[in-house]
Amino acid sequence: MSYQKFFATSAMALLLGTGSAMADTWRYAFEEAMEEVQGKFAQKFKEEIEANSDHEIQLFPFGTLGESDSIMEQTQSGILQFVDQSPGFTGALIPEAQVFFVPYLLPQDTATLATFFEDSKAINEMFPPLYAEQGLELLTMFPEGEVMMTTTEAVAGPEDLDEVKFRVMTNPLLVESYKAFGATPTPLPWGEVYGALQTGIIQGQENPAFYIESTKMYEVTDHITRTGHNNFTTAVMANKEFFDGLSDEDKSLVTNAIDAAFDYIIAYQEGLTDASLAKVMEAKPSMTITTLTEEQRAPFKATAASVEEEFLKIGGDQAGAILEQLKADLAAAQ
Repeated sequence: MSYQKFFATSAMALLLGTGSAMADTWRYAFEEAMEEVQGKFAQKFKEEIEANSDHEIQLFPFGTLGESDSIMEQTQSGILQFVDQSPGFTGALIPEAQVFFVPYLLPQDTATLATFFEDSKAINEMFPPLYAEQGLELLTMFPEGEVMMTTTEAVAGPEDLDEVKFRVMTNPLLVESYKAFGATPTPLPWGEVYGALQTGIIQGQENPAFYIESTKMYEVTDHITRTGHNNFTTAVMANKEFFDGLSDEDKSLVTNAIDAAFDYIIAYQEGLTDASLAKVMEAKPSMTITTLTEEQRAPFKATAASVEEEFLKIGGDQAGAILEQLKADLAAAQ
């Protein structure tokens, strides 16, 4: 058994052993470190819950309880009460959630994005029943920032991704998207990405700027390319049986805390991308950061239609309705 698996198993046993004795302690796991965007959201949520009730929130950042699949299983089984996880991983459970990986669907403007995520009928009305089928209460979705490619070789067009082994999350539509971009998509757990780049097993990966900086992806790549193809989306969920069993007062407590954390994290991200990129350049002045022109982006944008068609094939029974509603919601936000 690996050290990580041993640690995760031990932590799970501890949680199971203390659950009944700490009925007012709620456990919340997420996919990033405490000082990254999901961690900041979680800390604000914890602050709101504890300031307005006698409940306590225990936070478990990335790696504490295993990889993304582990924390989802623990949430579905009731070991955890809350989880923050990207649709990149929940797409296997909820195929419709893969819609967030159709390239060039989401805008980059943060104000538009905030309005969209807050008011979207697709997110607030159509997705919750799909999550409920998997034992999850969808509490909110929020953006984490413009997705950028980091690679060992410069990228100016799809031809530069030919034969490039590009790490992607274990998400079928993201795989199709990078195939359309010309790369060789390579699904890997996040814990293996740095080493795989360092040893040349893969030659690229994608993430928002803050994550590239905080996880030091710039140490094992040489180029950051802003293609404008996506904005990283994440979702906060609760175990549905737990949530349904809460009193009306506690349900309101949770939803109010989620609303406060949403407003906080949107404001927190103002200027974060530029600040993160500046830190990257300070740490590694030889790094190149390239924003593709509209002309350079055109071949990447041309792939969106084929990826959208693939989503309609693999995105579940409501794929068409959700895609149509998302587009209407985005138009309204703009």
